[in-house]
Amino acid sequence: MGRRGWVSGAWRWRLTALLGVGAAAVALVVTLLGTPPGGGASTAGTTRDGARVHGTPATPGRPPEPYVGWGFTHTQFSADEGGAAATRRVRGLLAASPGLPQNQHIMGWGADNPEPVKGHYDFADLDRRVDFVRASRGTPVITLCCAPDWMKGGRAGADHTDWSRSALETAPTPDHYQDFADLAATVARRYPDVKHFLVWNEFKGFWNTSAGRWDYEGYTRLYNLVYTALKKVDRDIRVGGPYLVMDSVDPRQKEYASTELAGPWGAMDQRVLDAFAYWNAHKKGADFVVVDGSSYTNDDDLLPDEFAATDKFTAVGRWLRQRTGGLPLWWAEYYVEPADGDDERAGWSEEHRVAVQAAGLIALARGGASSAFYWNPEKERGTACPGCLWTPTGTAGGGRALPMYRLLSRFAAAFPPGTRYTSVSVAPDDVPNVRVLADDRTVLVVNTLNRTISAKVDGRRFDMAAHEVKWLDRQGR
Repeated sequence: MGRRGWVSGAWRWRLTALLGVGAAAVALVVTLLGTPPGGGASTAGTTRDGARVHGTPATPGRPPEPYVGWGFTHTQFSADEGGAAATRRVRGLLAASPGLPQNQHIMGWGADNPEPVKGHYDFADLDRRVDFVRASRGTPVITLCCAPDWMKGGRAGADHTDWSRSALETAPTPDHYQDFADLAATVARRYPDVKHFLVWNEFKGFWNTSAGRWDYEGYTRLYNLVYTALKKVDRDIRVGGPYLVMDSVDPRQKEYASTELAGPWGAMDQRVLDAFAYWNAHKKGADFVVVDGSSYTNDDDLLPDEFAATDKFTAVGRWLRQRTGGLPLWWAEYYVEPADGDDERAGWSEEHRVAVQAAGLIALARGGASSAFYWNPEKERGTACPGCLWTPTGTAGGGRALPMYRLLSRFAAAFPPGTRYTSVSVAPDDVPNVRVLADDRTVLVVNTLNRTISAKVDGRRFDMAAHEVKWLDRQGR
């Protein structure tokens, strides 16, 4: 587990659901509801002056956009540490995709306790991560989670930090909400080039046991204090919440199954929708809405199959956009492959994994998402790293791109925020076998079958290998 928290980001009560295959049609039409144009600002060229880091946005004088595109989250082990050659390779990979958003938590997932004693700070780990984002020409995003021990009933002092899973799942006590907001403001002042902040993570610690529901009143109070504190630092800072896990259930679980948001894929847990509705009605403000979730059920079942299960992302995304007046939609985490007891996802081949991930990205885009973050499960050492973006930098020869990185970086470049998605023809017999996303330049096609097929998409007939992900150029055809 390590002194800096979890390798994984999933502590959730997962209650996700079954998804159905869409009806056959000659053409698939993908449209995002009012996704605004733009992208994240590069932070290259920043300098350090003592303990304070000074940065300059890529476009001086222009407020940052409330969306940043498709990126990833750094976890416990990442490319800011390791062999010099390996870390340099990753910086080069990322620099070749300038602006690719990179998310980092302020405590845990690679960062030490930022305020072990009230008013005394330790930002060494967070400095190193933010500096890595800058050096790799990324767009930095910070998640304001988790809280130092003294804010949640524990002992003060770096030597007393409790890195157990249960401790990280504990929210600040209400009398320390303002202290956490003050810490958020301190972080924002330290990194003035960071303009995008997520408030907390998955409602950790905000469960009302006696009422059997989320403590959405407590979270919203914390959120509003953080929002106010950040806007006082810089009115151009972009703030988002509530970072809820959009759990869903088998419709047969009548007690919690929503009738408001349901479909062939199952039914949302009504307790989650209630929590979101309260935050949405009582938030002081938001520049974007952020959630996370998985495509499988609470029993880790992929229904009706792993590809059709991703349709949940589309349904949930559209529901969120409608109820927030079209606020930019971010997914802080998204999962398509069930985990084992150690929260490892290693049961599929990499070809299978990449294909389902591609289908998930398509579903997120169809639901109106303009930004999403892949949870990068990097290992400390070794060569096998299922689902990782690059080989471990703690290993000689590490830091080399893996298939998931190639998918993510290409998707980010092909479909940035503001993409106007277009219709694309698919032969009727091929509709059940492929997932497709297109704009006027590019078509992404995913073979959902574990066998070779011959597909006709966008007027072109071609063969696809089992679980192949294919990119078509519409301009050079």
